[in-house]
Amino acid sequence: MAKQVILLILIGISFILNLFGLMKLIPLYVTSPILFVCVLIFIHSLLTRHRFKGFQR
Repeated sequence: MAKQVILLILIGISFILNLFGLMKLIPLYVTSPILFVCVLIFIHSLLTRHRFKGFQR
């Protein structure tokens, strides 16, 4: 649960950086991949929690 909270905070920070990129304060080609990677890692962490890992012996 704490992992998702940290990732949500990172998404918020990268979204703010992307807004700075849209205002041309930071290059947009730097901020857009950061936002994409943060969202991708967040979605990956949500989807891998409930994966079946086999029966325990």
